Amino acid sequence: MTTLNQIKAPVSGDLQIFDKKFKEYLKSKVLLLDTITRYIYKRKGKQIRPLFVFLSAGTCGTVRESTFVAASMIEMLHTATLVHDDVVDDSHLRRGIFSINALWKNKIAVLVGDFLLSRGMLLALEKEEFGLLKIVSRAVKEMSEGELLQIEKARRLDIKEDIYFEIIRKKTASLIASCCASGAASAGADAHKTEQMRQFGEYTGIAFQIKDDLFDYESGSITGKPSGIDIRDQKMTLPLIYLLNNSSASEKRWIINTVKQYNTDPVRVKKLVGMVKESGGLDYTRDRMLEFREKAIGLLSAMPASAYTESLKELVIFTTERTT
Repeated sequence: MTTLNQIKAPVSGDLQIFDKKFKEYLKSKVLLLDTITRYIYKRKGKQIRPLFVFLSAGTCGTVRESTFVAASMIEMLHTATLVHDDVVDDSHLRRGIFSINALWKNKIAVLVGDFLLSRGMLLALEKEEFGLLKIVSRAVKEMSEGELLQIEKARRLDIKEDIYFEIIRKKTASLIASCCASGAASAGADAHKTEQMRQFGEYTGIAFQIKDDLFDYESGSITGKPSGIDIRDQKMTLPLIYLLNNSSASEKRWIINTVKQYNTDPVRVKKLVGMVKESGGLDYTRDRMLEFREKAIGLLSAMPASAYTESLKELVIFTTERTT
C-alpha cells in the first residue's frame, strides 16, 4: 500500500505553508486560550482532512490562497468536534494524549470548541469566502443532525440499515464531503465539478466510517482497540445490524438485551462478537465498504489525470486499508 507520505507528495509544500498559516489563525490575545490552542496545534494528527482539501484543489485546478482558508476552516471545525466529543463522552485521552477537558475541565473545553467553530466562520468572512462558508456551514449542520439522530435511535436500538447509512453520511461523511467540495471550489471549479467532488468525498467518508466499524471486531493487537467497545457504548454498527437482520426472534431479543443491559459483561460481549463473525457480518460489511470505495474512485475517473488525482485515489484506498 502507498504510504501517507507518498500520497502527500504533490502537496507537501502546500501542507507546510498551511501549518504556519493555521498556527497564526489560532492565536489569541487571551493567554489561557492561546496556551490551549498551542497545545492543540502540537498534538495535530495525520492531517487527513486538509490533505483532502489540497488534493481536491489540485485535481480541479490549482491551489490558491482560498485553499488555505478552506483547509483552515475544515481543520478548525474538525478539531472543535473532537474537543466537544471528549466532553460529551467524558473521555480524558485521545490517541494516548490528554484531552482538553482532562487538563482544563469541561467548561473550558466547551468554550474552546466554540472558539474554534466561530474562528473558522469568522475567517471565511474576513477573507470574503462566502462560498466556502456555505459549504462548511452545511457540514456543521449535518454533523449535528447525525449525532442527534444517532442518540434518538440508540434509545430503542431500532436502527435499520438505511438509518445507519443516513447517520454516518451526516455524522462522518459530510465533513470529508465538505473537504473535497471546498477544495474544488477554492480552485475555481464550477458548480457541477464541485458537486462531483462533494459526492466523491461523501462516498469516501462512508467507506471510512465502515472501516472504523470493522475495527471493533478485529484483534486488539492489530488495531490497539479492544474488541466490543462499540457494543459497550451501545452503538449499532453495520456488522451488528447485519447479525440482527439474519437472526431469529429469540436471538434478536438476546442480542438487544445484551447491548442494552449487559454491555459490560465480558462473557456476553465476547459471545456477541463471536456471533457477528460467524454470521458473515464482517464479510458483508467489508463488501459494503469496498462498494462505496469503488463509487468514490469511479467519480475520479471523470477528472483529468494528474499526480493530484492519483494521490486522491491512493488516499481513498489508504483510508479503507489503514490499521489505526
